[in-house]
Amino acid sequence: MRREDVQPLLYRAADGLPEPDLADAAWTGGLEARRRQRRTIVIALLAVLVIAAVLAIGAGVSGSRNAELVPPPTTPSLPPGYVPPEGQIAGIDYWIAPPAGSERFLDRVYTPLGDRLEKPDDPEPLTEHPIENLAALVLEERNGRYDALLLGSDSTWARADLQLAPIDGGSPLSSGAVSPDGRTAAFPQPGELVTLDVVTAEVSRYPLPTRDLRSVAWTPDAQRVLVSGPGKAYRVQAREGDSGQQPVVAIPPSMNPASITAPFRIESNAVLRYQARGQWVVDSELRLPVRTWVGQTFSTYTMTARLFVADDLQQVPTKASQPQVVAAISTLRALPSSLLVLGETDRTSPAMDPQDLRQPGCCAVLGWYDDYQPVIQVRGWLLAWDVRSGKVQRITELAVDGVALGPGIRP
Repeated sequence: MRREDVQPLLYRAADGLPEPDLADAAWTGGLEARRRQRRTIVIALLAVLVIAAVLAIGAGVSGSRNAELVPPPTTPSLPPGYVPPEGQIAGIDYWIAPPAGSERFLDRVYTPLGDRLEKPDDPEPLTEHPIENLAALVLEERNGRYDALLLGSDSTWARADLQLAPIDGGSPLSSGAVSPDGRTAAFPQPGELVTLDVVTAEVSRYPLPTRDLRSVAWTPDAQRVLVSGPGKAYRVQAREGDSGQQPVVAIPPSMNPASITAPFRIESNAVLRYQARGQWVVDSELRLPVRTWVGQTFSTYTMTARLFVADDLQQVPTKASQPQVVAAISTLRALPSSLLVLGETDRTSPAMDPQDLRQPGCCAVLGWYDDYQPVIQVRGWLLAWDVRSGKVQRITELAVDGVALGPGIRP
């Protein structure tokens, strides 16, 4: 067969075959490509959903773990024994103290003073039994003179034979007699200041130009004593300090000797701050219904307290006496002040003694048990008032005429 005969034979063979439909083939190919594209999209979407689910589960687990690590927020809890205030006086929350005669039924604060503070029978001489941290100081009269009885933080007593002279016809014991470090006691005497070192039993005397001296109060550094009488006041360098300091410096006085205290004094409707040069500046103003202030001012790092006899109080009416109020005034703007009203005795109660009627002169602030509990002397008792909770507790029953407290009373 020749080469030129092949092509006609191929044409004749192709005539018997069916003619292909190219349009159908193209359509079929397009559908297949579209199916592959859809499968790809569906697979991608499923992958995205799976990843999102995994992330969500992980976030939930992490959140649960964080919840275990971070405690939920809680509201502040009230102090133990919290008592709601009765209301306000001059914009300050006030509480009413338990009535006179109920003191022995109050919860007790345990201190070295014991359940009843009374003079010891036969204390050892201070020269043989030094006191490391003075908790309380009382005076004992013998033949018209006074000796010091000293109670340490370990509840042991010692006697110092000082033979102190009376002042203003009475005991030379001032409520601010004990230094802040519990080492030294100070006594006003006619024309002088007398100090006693309770560790060494050393007695020092500082002559002053005024005989009528009635009150002493220490500065917070336990180096100086403020000694005052009616219209006269002095600052005495009672321990060795700056050699350039004068031993005795006159400072602005008050007609009420008990008002001269440091680092604060409450008087004339204001809290006054003591300055290093012996001056006082207004720290804050008060708008309290004060008839007269009683006793000394005692301070902590955040508060200062003093007692006043009030004018008639609408909030706490009385019939036979004027109400007396302990003012615990904050020296920090962020902390509130508080008042405790020593109301009138309920004479209708069988537990009350008519002699327990609280008249001016029966009560005063004597110091602080801790930073939030001023110690209050009422007739026959020492009480502690928690300014945070309003709760009043008994410290001890008093079988002595007067007492000055030291830091040894604190826990």
